[in-house]
Amino acid sequence: MRGTAASISLGAMAMAVPSLAQTPPVEPRQLSSSPTIIVTAVPRGLNRLDASISVSTVSPDEISILSPRSTAEIFRNIPGVRAESSGGEGNANIAVRGLPLATGGAKYVQLQEDGLPALQFGDITFATADSFIRADLNVLRIEAVRGGSASTLVSNAPGAVINILSKTGETAGGDIRAGFGLDYEEYRLDFDYGAPIGDDWRFHVGGFYRRGEGPRKVGYDGNRGGQIKGNVTKYFASGFVRLYFKYLDDHAVSYLPAPARVTGSDSDPSYQSLPGFSINGGSPYSRNIRTALTLDRDNRPVRDDVADGMRSLVRQVGMEIQVQPGDGWTLRERFRYANTSGRFTGLFPAAVDNASTIATALGGAGASIAYATGSLAGTTIATPATLNGNGLLSESAIFDVRLRNLDEIVNDMRAIRDANVGGGKLTLTGGLYLARQYMKSDWRWTSLVSDVRGDGNAALIDIRNAAGQRVTEAGVYGYGATYFGNCCRRDYDLRYDIAAPFAAMSFLRGKWTLAGSVRWDNGRTRGNLRGVAATVGSLDVNGDGTISPPETRTTLLPAARSPVRYDYDYVSWSTGLNYRLDREMSFFARYSRGGRANADRILFGPAIDAAGGIADKSAAVDFVRQAEAGVKYRTRRMELYATLFHANTEEQNFEATSLRFLDRRYRATGVELEGSYFSLNGLGLTAKGTWTDAKISADAITPANEGNRPRRQAKFVYQLTPQYRRQLFTIGANIVGTGDSYAQDSNQLKLPGFTTVSLFAEVRPMPRVSVSIGANNLFDVKGFTEAEEASIPVNGIVRTRSINGRTISATVGYSF
Repeated sequence: MRGTAASISLGAMAMAVPSLAQTPPVEPRQLSSSPTIIVTAVPRGLNRLDASISVSTVSPDEISILSPRSTAEIFRNIPGVRAESSGGEGNANIAVRGLPLATGGAKYVQLQEDGLPALQFGDITFATADSFIRADLNVLRIEAVRGGSASTLVSNAPGAVINILSKTGETAGGDIRAGFGLDYEEYRLDFDYGAPIGDDWRFHVGGFYRRGEGPRKVGYDGNRGGQIKGNVTKYFASGFVRLYFKYLDDHAVSYLPAPARVTGSDSDPSYQSLPGFSINGGSPYSRNIRTALTLDRDNRPVRDDVADGMRSLVRQVGMEIQVQPGDGWTLRERFRYANTSGRFTGLFPAAVDNASTIATALGGAGASIAYATGSLAGTTIATPATLNGNGLLSESAIFDVRLRNLDEIVNDMRAIRDANVGGGKLTLTGGLYLARQYMKSDWRWTSLVSDVRGDGNAALIDIRNAAGQRVTEAGVYGYGATYFGNCCRRDYDLRYDIAAPFAAMSFLRGKWTLAGSVRWDNGRTRGNLRGVAATVGSLDVNGDGTISPPETRTTLLPAARSPVRYDYDYVSWSTGLNYRLDREMSFFARYSRGGRANADRILFGPAIDAAGGIADKSAAVDFVRQAEAGVKYRTRRMELYATLFHANTEEQNFEATSLRFLDRRYRATGVELEGSYFSLNGLGLTAKGTWTDAKISADAITPANEGNRPRRQAKFVYQLTPQYRRQLFTIGANIVGTGDSYAQDSNQLKLPGFTTVSLFAEVRPMPRVSVSIGANNLFDVKGFTEAEEASIPVNGIVRTRSINGRTISATVGYSF
């Protein structure tokens, strides 16, 4: 079977080991199935042992054993990559080699599909690149290049490039997979088919559709939608032309930080679920909290649906042409247009405390509370201290963001020339990368009061003062980001243009290969924004003819727009040396400097002046300098890779929820280890580990942080993936572990290390038919990836985000 039960349930990879009809009776596949030729962040396809870069691959066979519940969960099995896959099927935080996760998203890592970026910037606020990617049966393999040539052959990716490559129909065949959750509600159907058409044509098409509540309780179908992708290729004597398309329309729940009880000390904390709220299986979402009454970008009342969640809508077409006209020349052109938009709607707790404490804080002494929604709407809560067994209320904000336009136009053209020079082979590459990224969003938040329960039945709460007058209205305390200082009513309309000529060379002589590359990125930002000076006023938001107390706390966008108009440019370069000892082993060393242009995260801070220009030119681009050296060993049954790295990173950024501006330098040193072995009797093992010593080397705003470990950065992470495969069955496990880290850069409250175990089992009772079961996080471990608090507060409630608890799913598949 090429389908995995685990991934069926969540929009990750619904594929696994081949069906019985395709399985050799004795000789098992290599577990990692690493290809000899890599195509990511290199001028053209290159033997892995000849490349002076650190690169890893993940095959469909391996992904099935991982039992992933999101695409980001696949990425955490790449050495050097830190993927905080606790937010659902998008909004993941992804970093590499100790480079900082100072805010969110993937600032220094670019996510690609078939060699072109999903978005030009991986950390667009509320629109991270992984939100617009779904890995399914279309995937041929995933390649990840850390450091090195990622700095120069890609824009805005000095840390790493993770490239999801699609099948192209080279081999005739397809799959149909039907899967469902055994201990949670979700149903999914996957399919793919590809084949040659005559001697010169190939095609492939595939996709999925799913629907259900998802791995956590929300009270409604939170995950719903699907994707279809396809391509057709025409081969001719000197090359090929490929056309491809993608249509993605998907909704997914965004799991934001939620309350947990923390006891002990900052250095030795114990995290526990609250009564009535499982931190790894519950959520604050509810069938009783569906409507978000707010204002649009023209200050007009609108009603949005919280169940929109993270909506990703992508209509994409592209083209790839490769021609070899002769005399050592290769010409390649890649083009893509993506019409992209969506929503981000999520519940974020600004504060969680005893019900009486919050009622008094908002309604004054003698305040009372009552249910505002649900079956008990209008009923007074006489004993708040026993409410839901925890006696808590939450001051929550609805992060309601409309991603109006994230359209992207990308063109990458390059010419490659091979020549014999000085007894060796010289390869020269020249190219031009052109891109346009639109960024049109408006933020329209609402502030609520709710009870704390995680079974999909939470309710909004109304507060009355001692005189019986309402302080809230239908659970709404303010029509804006009232709990965040009315910060976040924003509207921006921007366009980012990039023109980047680049050049690369490599010279192979004997066992030595010398490589070098340079890139000159030129950026232009044009547009306007509102929200720097949003005002608080009164407005009849619900249209009932009166002004209620919450309506006096309405955040309004000003009519005037502020311009954004600045240019930037920077040069990246990289050079490396590779020594091929023999056909099985090589050594390499490389040094690189790459840049990352800052986008929307510097718009509302001191980096932009009144005229829309850059007040401090250093804020426009952050640089990463990396040195690395490694060894690679590969035989038919064994692979071993080890890379030492050292990186110095600049960081200027802004975090939306804490309203913090950052101006820092970081230093990280470490080692990546990766190995695999498979035997003739069907046993296989891959093992990966990364040790990182990372420090904040300078902090212009908070010097006290200097010398501390960056938040959420563990010193050691590892993955083990064993499997046993025979003709009639396959069993495997994926073990992922991480050491302790700190919740914040002050290095007070620790996030305990944890290890998860996922299991996969498949039976092939007859040719082409397979039945499988996948268990993700089998032992229901609570693994915390972030926390809002820097230290345990007096009430012991910490807003934190945990990985999903145990989920088990089943799949029935048919291959043809």
